[in-house]
Amino acid sequence: MPLVSLSGVSVSFGERRLLDTVNLTISAGMRVGLVGPNGSGKSTLMRILAGLSSADSGSVVREKDTRVSYVPQSVAQYPDGPTLWDESEGAFARGAALVAEAGELEERLGGLTAGSPEAEALVWKHHALLEKIEASGYHRRAESQQRVLTGLGFSRTDFSKPCAAFSAGWQMRIALARAILEAPDILLLDEPTNYLDLEARTWLEQFLAEFPGGLLLVSHDRYFLDVVVQSIAEIFMSRVSVFTGSYTHYEEVRSRELESLMDRWREQQEEIARTEAFISRFRYNASKARLVQSRITALEKMERIEVPPLTKAIRFAFPPPPPSGRLVLSAQGLSRSYGGRQVFRDVGFEVSRGDKLVVVGVNGAGKSTLLRLVSQTEAPDSGTLRWGTGVVPAFYSQEHADAWTSGRQVIEELESSAPTSLIPELRTLLGSFLFRGDDVFKSVSVLSGGERSRLTLLLLLLRPANLLILDEPTNHLDLASKDVLLRALQDFPGTVIFVSHDRHFISHLATAVLELRDGRARWLPGDYEYYLSKSAQDAAAEPSAVRHPAAEPSARDGAADRAEDKRIKSELRSLEREEERLLQRLEALESEKRSLEASMADPEVYARGDKMKELARQHAENESAHAKTMQQWEEVDARARRTRDLAARRSE
Repeated sequence: MPLVSLSGVSVSFGERRLLDTVNLTISAGMRVGLVGPNGSGKSTLMRILAGLSSADSGSVVREKDTRVSYVPQSVAQYPDGPTLWDESEGAFARGAALVAEAGELEERLGGLTAGSPEAEALVWKHHALLEKIEASGYHRRAESQQRVLTGLGFSRTDFSKPCAAFSAGWQMRIALARAILEAPDILLLDEPTNYLDLEARTWLEQFLAEFPGGLLLVSHDRYFLDVVVQSIAEIFMSRVSVFTGSYTHYEEVRSRELESLMDRWREQQEEIARTEAFISRFRYNASKARLVQSRITALEKMERIEVPPLTKAIRFAFPPPPPSGRLVLSAQGLSRSYGGRQVFRDVGFEVSRGDKLVVVGVNGAGKSTLLRLVSQTEAPDSGTLRWGTGVVPAFYSQEHADAWTSGRQVIEELESSAPTSLIPELRTLLGSFLFRGDDVFKSVSVLSGGERSRLTLLLLLLRPANLLILDEPTNHLDLASKDVLLRALQDFPGTVIFVSHDRHFISHLATAVLELRDGRARWLPGDYEYYLSKSAQDAAAEPSAVRHPAAEPSARDGAADRAEDKRIKSELRSLEREEERLLQRLEALESEKRSLEASMADPEVYARGDKMKELARQHAENESAHAKTMQQWEEVDARARRTRDLAARRSE
């Protein structure tokens, strides 16, 4: 069976032990996710498995004829010369070599006596070669190339373009396509989804689910890991442990194990403290010398429990956003073209306060373009944007991050922008966005592209705004950082319009979907799962363009529908009036609260106990009324949202 195996492998950098006596085997049929903190040695371990790096000690075993393909996080830029088709076709060189070897065997078999031991051995070898040739797709290479290239998002017009003409992200896709087309026995992928949109990720998920070889995968996409892998190999304090099951299952098991480990560590620390206190107290007491020495010996022999350098779990909260009206943004007839190419046309939608709207579509559909129009970074060719009352937008994109320059240190840049209340938490926040240790003292001018992106995003999140426009905010974040950002956005009382290719992030944040397809837009209420379900229904209905007469609604049905639509609109108007009344009540209560607190702060009033007691009573009643009114408003707001969603679905 084709396999690659590590036995007792150790790697050190200077005095730091990166990997310590690692044992790990990847064989055909295995699909393993490799996880661990940044800098724990994931890429180093992959390079050792790929034969590109060597270990300080231990052994690496690769079964004979085992083919290993490795795609790192970044690839060298392709030189001028090969086209996309030529480069991907080069992946079939192994297949061509196998065909040549099979031909040589056939010639040798022609000179041997049928049924002889030597001939039988060559027949079996020839059969095995033919199986490998079939698996490589060599005889169907044109079909295989097209399927893989289009699956990863390339169009047929891209096939003749030189590789050097593609951006760095698309060149990563070229490297991934070549590795897949090599039909390896073992496939090593280090962050393969970094530059893939949702459609390409879905295709890769399906391909890997059917891939017969062995797979070792590093990814910061929780959903992708859950769908693809069958077990998790975790690098934890230089060692590797394997957990059977999905990533979600691994998280649950690991959480329980860490909790148990911390309990045992705390018990041991208490025992150590008691023993050291005894030693310190009786060290110079001659009558207790034997007791003291026995405890010193016990401490020296004690096997100390080690715990990882755990980062404090944080729950980041945005600065309170300024209030805004119910309608945040209305777009009508938006169109945009570049160089004569129409990106989209006649796009219209509305965004209400509290919406978390995700913009989806294939690569090139215009998602980032739309966000630039909404953020007013660019102007539309036609159409209008109407802003609601009190809207304060903030925009994040990779382009903004790349264009930003500063001579300050990272920590200085953050301190200059953060609200006073968050100053004590800045080092923790920076750690959660992967700036740890001396990284916080780096000059912004020397940061890498990924570091600059993370800092730009963090700075934006610290500024008071009630509309966040985020273009790929999860790029360059690890799983823990994504969780911090996701929780903060879920709790954010303002509005979010975002683009993301992280399925888990979208599924847990979006409350509405705007789909861009073929230059048009479609707005759907509800979460991302509803959007997928609706899209699947629409796709299933497409082949039947002509409706059966029995499916045509009767006049009676039409009248009932109109009556129901009228009822829903009437209910929505009532809910919106009630919502407005409750908001006015909240404003009045907040004004009354400010007045009471100002009176309570008056020294003359403070000196009068009876007056202070009365004011305190009124203040408590005010808070109770405010909490009750806020609960009523939230219930009415939720009912209004559901009614608006129902009205929108019926109008489709």
